[in-house]
Amino acid sequence: MRGDQLARQWRLIQLLARRRYGAGLDDLAAELECHKRTVYRDLDALQFAGFPVTSEKRDGRVFYRLLDSFELGEAPFTPDELMALAFGEDLLQGLAGTVFHDSIHSALAKIRASLGPELTGFLGRLHDAFRVLPGPHKRYTEASETIRALNEAVLERRSVRIAYTTGRTGETSVRDLDPYRVWYRSGGLYVIGHDHKSSEVRTFAVDRIGSATLLETRFEVPADFDFEARTASAFGVVAEPPGPVRIRFAPRWALYVQEHDWHPSQRIEPTKDGGVELHMEVGLGDELRGWVLSFGAGAEVLVPASLRAEVAAELAMAGARYEDER
Repeated sequence: MRGDQLARQWRLIQLLARRRYGAGLDDLAAELECHKRTVYRDLDALQFAGFPVTSEKRDGRVFYRLLDSFELGEAPFTPDELMALAFGEDLLQGLAGTVFHDSIHSALAKIRASLGPELTGFLGRLHDAFRVLPGPHKRYTEASETIRALNEAVLERRSVRIAYTTGRTGETSVRDLDPYRVWYRSGGLYVIGHDHKSSEVRTFAVDRIGSATLLETRFEVPADFDFEARTASAFGVVAEPPGPVRIRFAPRWALYVQEHDWHPSQRIEPTKDGGVELHMEVGLGDELRGWVLSFGAGAEVLVPASLRAEVAAELAMAGARYEDER
């Protein structure tokens, strides 16, 4: 089948890229689990597509490898690097319309323009065969100017005046911010910095910034500001004092919980009924509570008592709504 052929040829490229001194036809056929005639045809196809596959005879055997000076067209990229860029374009779909997505899209367009038609077609088919689909994410199509202003402010260490709408109250306030860093997490963009209004280091969701105006005021990032340390205890975005958390998950959620890295401090233990217990040291805030609630009856908070009470109250209110007769 066409998909099998494409996947096999992609594996062949990776094998040749790793074998600096070449690989024999027998070895390649064994690795790809196919006949030597198939490998030979694939090698011909790759050469026709523009990949610099060469062969040399040593000790009575023929070895195939990629040229040491391997470059795709005028761009000094290997196939793996080009595929990584293509995946990056997929991963940044959630930031469509922003400088992040538009820049990588423009870079890929320039790279493709430097390749021959056969190689361009081959890489296009690879991109269609291996895709990355982003999960739920916020929309930033109309926030390009805000993002550009924040990036410039971070790089030039300039304060910025923002109009920010608070999620809980819906109220909009104007405040001056010294932005230390912009980062992307869980489908959203955030900026952290010194908020002049509260005189604290705060985190703001970029999608809630209605406008951002660069100011002439300059600032210096405090020497003791450590982004990694500040966000280490956060379960999501908001940094809060960490505390021990234990959550028991029903058997139907066990595999799902075990498959994911939820937090660097996590420890997962099996339970007798086939479920699991998740142990973490994280901040106890809205993000953690909302995450636990997303499992419904499949999750039970054991520690701390305060979080257990909050989740129980939320579930009780939700149950009461469904009991109401309409």
